[in-house]
Amino acid sequence: MLKYDLIIIGFGKAGKTIASKMASQGKKVALIEQDENMYGGTCINIACIPTKIMLESSKNNTNLLDIIKNKNIITKKLNLKNYNLVKDNGVHIITGKASFKSNKVISINLGDHQENIEANNIIINTGATPIKPNIVGINNTKNVFNSTEIQNINFKPKKLAIIGGGHIGLEFANIYKNIGSEVTIFDAIDTFLPNIDKEVSSLAKSYLMEDGITLLQGVNIENIKNVDDKVSILANSKEYTFDAVLYATGRKPNIEELKLENTEIKLNDKGNIVINEFCETTVKGIFAVGDVNGGPQFTYISLDDSRIVYNYLNGDKSYSLKERKFFPTSSFLNPPLSQIGFTEEQAKKQNLPYKTKSILVANIPRAHVDGKLRGILKVVVNTETKQILGATFLSENAHELINLVTIAMDNKIPYTYFQKQIFTHPTMAEIFNDLFNI
Repeated sequence: MLKYDLIIIGFGKAGKTIASKMASQGKKVALIEQDENMYGGTCINIACIPTKIMLESSKNNTNLLDIIKNKNIITKKLNLKNYNLVKDNGVHIITGKASFKSNKVISINLGDHQENIEANNIIINTGATPIKPNIVGINNTKNVFNSTEIQNINFKPKKLAIIGGGHIGLEFANIYKNIGSEVTIFDAIDTFLPNIDKEVSSLAKSYLMEDGITLLQGVNIENIKNVDDKVSILANSKEYTFDAVLYATGRKPNIEELKLENTEIKLNDKGNIVINEFCETTVKGIFAVGDVNGGPQFTYISLDDSRIVYNYLNGDKSYSLKERKFFPTSSFLNPPLSQIGFTEEQAKKQNLPYKTKSILVANIPRAHVDGKLRGILKVVVNTETKQILGATFLSENAHELINLVTIAMDNKIPYTYFQKQIFTHPTMAEIFNDLFNI
């Protein structure tokens, strides 16, 4: 049986980063990936990158098959690039299905035979999979897709239903709206984007309706079935008919085929792998990183997990999940929506001494240059400490602007600093002079 210094299951962001770094130190590292189409991980193959390619392409091209073809060409290049980068760093890449035979022994199904390998240190980096909602008929109905499958359908739906009003569903709503599909969103809850600042989410909702996307909230879907070549949805006792349905109702850790029952790795009551502050499971030397550990499901969080584990494996315990600060999030709506820290509602609930300020994007000269006047920028600050408590941006380049606020918050730069900062002109960022003049 081959023994390695480190075995990593899954080619995601955290796993491939640690693999390359450890191999460059001369360690014997094995990286196991069950699907060659997933070299590089979820982000570049079926999530962040391909969906953004589709979103950008859909703004100028309504031919879905052309959009998908272009997306596949780019992701294939990135897939191969990731494979070569990791391999060139000395990592032994094994394409096969991994499962635990015991705590430190991994069995690999290579198709025609099995191989067992072992290591004292093992990293689980298998990502997450879409959660299929428990709706009568959904398993037997054609043209019902998850967020991966709908990226490669071979027809353009005239009418598309999206089950789920979260960030994934809303992104696809914009993609398919752009190419001319009639989009209806079914959301089980009656509050639009409940974790987003209410002033901002209200405006985002108005843009959604302005763009012709139908949003149905507080909906109970009773069943789904095919009627001829269509998909019928019965919701709140009313029947709707579509050409295709996307369900975007969350994702869960991808652990079903790992045979964790052969180990002492424990799961919590939500089915997530239990980890400590260093992403270590209940078995010493086995770690769970990225989406699989039940934490925030973002590529940059996976990268941050890799920093924690890499440092820990090298004897550095100075950074852990306990030290992780506020981090930004972005949703690619129309325009993009980004947020970090506290919303006004959260600051009020915690009885913090705060003030807020909002500025409409239409007041920014650069927005007029670009002809993109939609949106609002809102910040929350502590009036006593002068620290930034949070920010919510609904605007073009929101996903870039929010990073400036993140840097300021991490380094405890007072919000008053932005009042006198010199920004280039005309830019979106220069509005910070006024936005933070509270």
